[in-house]
Amino acid sequence: MLKTFPKGGIHPAENKITSSKAIRRMPVPKVVYVPIAQHIGIPSEIVVDRKDKVEIGQIIAKSGGYVSSNIHAPVAGTVTKLDMMVDTSGYKKQCIVIRTDQKNESNFETPEFPLKKEITMDQKDILQHITDSGIVGLGGATFPSHVKLDLKNDNLIDCLIINGVECEPYLTADHRLMLEKADEIVVGIQILMHALHIQRAVIGIENNKRDAVEVLKKAAQDDDRIKVAALQVKYPQGSEKQLIKAILKREVPKGGLPMDVGVIVHNVGTIFAIYQAVQHDRPLIERVVTVTGKKIENPSNFWVKIGTPIKDLVEEVGGIPEGTRKIVNGGPMMGKAIKNTDVPITKGTSGILVISEEEASRKESKNCIRCSNCVFVCPMGLEPHLLMNLSEKGFYERAKAEDIMTCIECGSCSYVCPSHRPLLDYIRFGKNIVKKLEAAQN
Repeated sequence: MLKTFPKGGIHPAENKITSSKAIRRMPVPKVVYVPIAQHIGIPSEIVVDRKDKVEIGQIIAKSGGYVSSNIHAPVAGTVTKLDMMVDTSGYKKQCIVIRTDQKNESNFETPEFPLKKEITMDQKDILQHITDSGIVGLGGATFPSHVKLDLKNDNLIDCLIINGVECEPYLTADHRLMLEKADEIVVGIQILMHALHIQRAVIGIENNKRDAVEVLKKAAQDDDRIKVAALQVKYPQGSEKQLIKAILKREVPKGGLPMDVGVIVHNVGTIFAIYQAVQHDRPLIERVVTVTGKKIENPSNFWVKIGTPIKDLVEEVGGIPEGTRKIVNGGPMMGKAIKNTDVPITKGTSGILVISEEEASRKESKNCIRCSNCVFVCPMGLEPHLLMNLSEKGFYERAKAEDIMTCIECGSCSYVCPSHRPLLDYIRFGKNIVKKLEAAQN
């Protein structure tokens, strides 16, 4: 029987429209808009000025602290502005605007580097390369990778889990990356195992990606330390805590981290970025993005330069279809609608979803009927109906006591509510207030 996490979960329609679409390269944009806050933690500090010439891979914003990350020029060109603009969060953030140098187009081609299996760096150099290259978690959380790998006592970690689940409906960026870059991903895993002195790694992939399971099993067949675990299809299995429970049956304590149970978890995209940084000295300047939707003319997966305007990607797949209601950064469960398509792709952008009027329309919210469906599906064992009520009525201290901060915002509760209550909306709102209250107290 296939493994999965035991508590809660749902089975939304998968809609993996682009799973058979090979990753193709987006044309280099004429202008890129590079936000300096593309990661959890302190924003980066700009080190270039207006009119400066920059080269591909040059640092344009340095890490602003320990929990921060370097940002590199995704193209060669000229800095035209240091400006405030709306990013995928919906808020204005400081941004570095670079006009692409069209006179040197050969610089924009991303070479297909030969597979390099031999690992020549020691632990210190590997971790330094990951730090210097600005790598963050590419599964959506964007936590700076060097922080996660900075272990005070690496003997406490006995397993590296690679997250290839991609349980969010519609998105296929990780799926395609596993199919097309399996050998590089395996070397990336070996790099981390070498750096962290870990002798066990497990790649978790849901069983709706059997082709990826087989490709990675073949790629890892000569290293018996690396196993591939085919998992039962269930959302939100891509969440770290659920994935650890499914694979290892270990439970991360409330308020704890995976390392508290001897585990480090990295997304497959992050692993590939680590491979490129260590083996080819290439910083994180591009990523795979799925651009999809039921009415999109040519939904696709793309290699995209960080800072590329979303409107360029939408035009590449045939433009915005008539009757479009929302464009979402991410998937339908955890993604957030964007205000317009001028906002840029960031390190955390795994997909752009175009949703039609009929798909996006919300039904009228009605009174809670006490069916407990939201409680049954919550993977964290919370009471979403209660957390919504507390947030709605302003009882934030009580919401905190009822573990509102434990919510992973998966949206399972809203998905199953027969009364169409905006459970997740109010819980997110309540979490933000609790965060502010906690910050004010510290």
